[in-house]
Order: sequence, then C-alpha cells, then structure tokens
Amino acid sequence: RGTSGEGCDAESLALPGAQQALVDAVLDSGTPAVLTMLAGRPYALGRAASESAGIVQAFFAGEEGAGAIAGVLSGRVNPSGRLPVSIPASPGAQPTTYLAPPLARASDVSNIDPTAAFPFGHGLGYAAFDWSSFAGDEASIATDGATTVRLRVRNSGERRGAEVVQLYLHDPVASVVRPVQRLVGFARVDLPPGAAAEVRFTVPADLASFTSRTGERVVEPGELVLSLGRSSSDLVHAHAVRLDGPTRVVDHRRALHPTVAIERVGV
Repeated sequence: RGTSGEGCDAESLALPGAQQALVDAVLDSGTPAVLTMLAGRPYALGRAASESAGIVQAFFAGEEGAGAIAGVLSGRVNPSGRLPVSIPASPGAQPTTYLAPPLARASDVSNIDPTAAFPFGHGLGYAAFDWSSFAGDEASIATDGATTVRLRVRNSGERRGAEVVQLYLHDPVASVVRPVQRLVGFARVDLPPGAAAEVRFTVPADLASFTSRTGERVVEPGELVLSLGRSSSDLVHAHAVRLDGPTRVVDHRRALHPTVAIERVGV
C-alpha cells in the first residue's frame, strides 16, 4: 500500500523492505556515499547516520524535486533548510518530539534512549558561520513586558549562505509540566562570504503563556531562559530573565511571535 498516506501506518521506523541492506552494502564498499531520503515520515537510518558522507532529507519533494536534489548534491544550490521533525536514532524510539517534558527524554525512567540522531531544527549547508557578541538586554521584566536578546552572525565560509538562528524558551518553574525547550522564533540570515549581521529578537512575555490547571491561558511570574541555537539540541547562548508581577490571563489577542530585526554590520 506504500509507505505514506492514509492507512499506511508503520510498526517500526526501520527503513522498509530491503533498503537498509542496500544502504549497508553501499557503505561496505568503502566509497564515500551520500544518502538521499525520499519519504513521508522520518526513518531510523542505521549506520548511515554516522558513516555516510552526507544525508539529504527531501521528504516527498514533488514534481520539481529531482532538479532541486541534483542542485544540492552538485553544490549548485547551498541548502539552508532545517528539520521540522527529529530523525530517530533507533527504530523503537517512537514517538519522539523535541517538545518532550523531562521524563520523555533520556533518563533512568526508561531503558530506551529516545535521543534523536538528528534533532528538530538541524541542518547543514556549504557555508560556515561564527556566532559572537551575544547579549540580553533585561534581567527582569513585568509579566506584560518584553525583553531583547541579540547576536552577531558572520559568514566565515567561502560562499554565500543562509544561517537559521533559532530562539528557544525554557520555563523551569511553571506550575504545570512544560516542554524542556520550545521554539518561539527564528531568523534566516543570508550573508555573502566575510559579511556579518546583528540579529535581534524582542520577546514579549506573552510567548511564555500556557494553559493553567484552571483552563485559563496565563503568563506566570518566575524565571525563564531564552536560548539561541542551531537546533533544539545545539543551544549556543542562553539568557535568563525573570518575570515579575501578578499572574496575567491572556487570550487570542496575545502576541504570538517575537519581533525580529536583522542589520548588516562591519566585521
């Protein structure tokens, strides 16, 4: 019936059919191999996750997919995509999501380690980027206030490329269980070689809201941690900020995104 679509459930996230045996045979040849995945779901990639020369995750790329994949493999296109899901390390580590609370992550509670081979937000390209000059503007704000974090990104590679700076929120003191990390914003920074830009996120306290035990959506006082990372598992810089004041009830008019500003600067 196929491998994706309505009614095409999977008992395991192992590669279907004889495809894992084919991958292993190619890797055993000793020739550097790039694995291209055309699939409707993330699969565990076995040895390929650590032994292949590269992996292109295309999902189902559509009618223009062949040309797009050829552009990435040949180097004509410098990819800047990021994973919208995690790629599992083993067929049995399911279901898994980066939005997991602490007990759904690797711990002594379970003998199965759900840590992904490639986490949500991961992605590589043909350019290289340096991150520096990270700063957070406020140490405390009101529960109806906002804070700003900023970062300088420089293209240290030899060709033009785009870096995706991801903003994650961690709430260690919420009154209900929350995800350890939650993506609340991102910035796509396109730079030629040697160029640099400052990225600023102005983060309203509304982004820390959640549904409380009373069924209301609230912003609570307490500590938050805002992190900038290359993926949900590669958080490079963090800024702690305290929310002060009363618990505030919010509704559909709350802010849903940070304000993002990108400004080119001298190196």
